[in-house]
Amino acid sequence: MKEQIETGKTVEQAIEAACEKLGLSSDEVQYEVLEMPKKGFLGFGASMAKVRVYKEYSKSARAAEYLREVLAAMGFPNVEIDIKEEEQGALLTLSGDGLGVVIGRRGETLDALQYLSGLVANKLEGDYFRITLDSGNYREKREKTLEELAKKLANNAVRTGRSSTLEPMNPYERRIIHAAVQQVPGATSSSIGGEPNRRIVISSTAPRKPSGGRGRSRDGGEGRRSRYGDRERKGYWKDNQSAAGEESTAVSDTKAEAQKPGETGAARANINEDRDKPLYSKIEL
Repeated sequence: MKEQIETGKTVEQAIEAACEKLGLSSDEVQYEVLEMPKKGFLGFGASMAKVRVYKEYSKSARAAEYLREVLAAMGFPNVEIDIKEEEQGALLTLSGDGLGVVIGRRGETLDALQYLSGLVANKLEGDYFRITLDSGNYREKREKTLEELAKKLANNAVRTGRSSTLEPMNPYERRIIHAAVQQVPGATSSSIGGEPNRRIVISSTAPRKPSGGRGRSRDGGEGRRSRYGDRERKGYWKDNQSAAGEESTAVSDTKAEAQKPGETGAARANINEDRDKPLYSKIEL
């Protein structure tokens, strides 16, 4: 509430003086007469009219008034603010020229003004009142961008089994991401870290397990041939064919190697030197 107590020779003059100090017109205010003027007798006992002029603000109107003051200080005195009352909150939409500065990088300035406006609105008594601030339809455009990004990363997680970690976002934008990921079968999302660096991780509900590919298997398959190939080229392997012309297996060759006189285990140590590397990694955006 804004209020001002003033005096005047008449009630109307007192109201006018109060409105001037409040910066409001008489149509915007209410008033209460505290004392009526008295003429007195022969110049004695005369008194001025005394009034209390005030304007009551709803939570959304108080937030809008605060925004006007801040925007004027930022160099935008002519910004129009449209107020749309919602359930347990209000949407305040800014319109005017050059408001890109008010939005800021990725909406950071707009988010800051929204946060401060919410604090002002909730200084009044009552339940929590949510203030949403928008400019140039930015919120809708940003929401669409986030939804597309979330679905793209969710599909990628399902296809590859790899998780993705997004940049820090505010709670409002995180809710958009979570909702979009839920629409992709086989994908899930979770939040990690603390504010203001809380991030979302998008992953598959059935991530792929590491498989024994070429150069990774510990026994048999392509992995064995890839490990032993180098040793074969270096002359460590010999052909132990039998008289019947049968070629010995890799296992029998390994045993034969172990029986060579004077050979240390250093050459054979390379067999287990290649460990499985993790298949999953985070993708920082």
